[in-house]
Amino acid sequence: MTRKVFVAGVGMIPFKKPGTSETYDVMGALAVQQALEDAGLSYTDVQQAYAGYVYGDSTCGQKALYRVGMSGIPVINVNNNCATGSSALFLARQAVQSGAVDCALAVGFEFMQPGALRSRWDDRAPALERALDVVDELVDRKDLPSAIRQFSGAGKAHMDKYGTRLETFAKIRAKASQHAARNPLAVFRNVVSTEDVMNAPMLWDGVLTRLMACPPTCGGAAAIVVSEEFARKRGLRTDVLIAGQALTTDTPSTYDARDMIRVVGFDMAQAAAASVYEQAGIGPRDIDVIELHDCFAQNELLTYEALGLCDEGHGEKLVNDGDNTYGGKWVVNPSGGLLSKGHPLGATGLAQCYELTHQLRGTADARQVRDARVALAHNVGLGGACVVTVYQKAG
Repeated sequence: MTRKVFVAGVGMIPFKKPGTSETYDVMGALAVQQALEDAGLSYTDVQQAYAGYVYGDSTCGQKALYRVGMSGIPVINVNNNCATGSSALFLARQAVQSGAVDCALAVGFEFMQPGALRSRWDDRAPALERALDVVDELVDRKDLPSAIRQFSGAGKAHMDKYGTRLETFAKIRAKASQHAARNPLAVFRNVVSTEDVMNAPMLWDGVLTRLMACPPTCGGAAAIVVSEEFARKRGLRTDVLIAGQALTTDTPSTYDARDMIRVVGFDMAQAAAASVYEQAGIGPRDIDVIELHDCFAQNELLTYEALGLCDEGHGEKLVNDGDNTYGGKWVVNPSGGLLSKGHPLGATGLAQCYELTHQLRGTADARQVRDARVALAHNVGLGGACVVTVYQKAG
């Protein structure tokens, strides 16, 4: 049994720097309350809930949701690294599509600490051990944090293979800041130029400046998904349809290709995109607006190619042609993306849902993409998981 699934309500709180936010349970509860209000529902209408976070003990989802209500429903906690929020949404959408429930909630939140990402478990082998073995083989900068070595290593591989210039990544970061300036929920709303990005402190000479990496962020976001029958019965909005969604994991090529571009999830994204295009009956040219996982400016360019917006090696041309912003073929990360909006790991995928839902509703205010009818979200977590979602304006 498969049914149409609609986004009935979304919520998102302003993202903030570590040390300036509410606690994780308060952030999660606030986002859920917003989503319920947006949908015109009460918590007792929700039949299942999926709570996404990376840094926290088991049942943090219950602690956050108990602030909203204690209705006894199943609460499933989800952790898929940086793809956690979209993984929670994938499960909620799957529950409704299969007929298991008519109304499901996905919430994501993260209470982060300053500095580079790191594991909190030092008494066991890391989950990314196999990937890190390949990184050690291909990237010699062992003095750098793991995420920088992986994503900047992938960017360097693209530079070495295709002649991509560092300035191109700086243009992507500058574009993100221009978009975020229109987003009151973004953590960084100051506009920076390409020159500002190039002149920022170098974290890896010739490969990465500080402004090309997203900041650790605290925040929360939520979405309520419903069946068409439930929506009609309750008088809920059915203007945003989840037309396709795929969650993929690594294949042998991630490691066996000995290619840093593959290590950071290129093949996962490519496979997920192919699946959702088939599900929705569309191609890349049919998309109007995209929220993608720009944890590093380098990864945004790699993702253009993985999603089929251009051929491999042509990401730089897409940037130089202005096809990633207003007036181009696609508007990419109108929210400011992870680079400027922020990246609270568990909330990121649901923040993408929030942005794209408002884009398709026509309620994105100063960020509005004109006549947006088809939207795509891409959310990746190393280790690995990749979720690609296609939303369509219904009716």
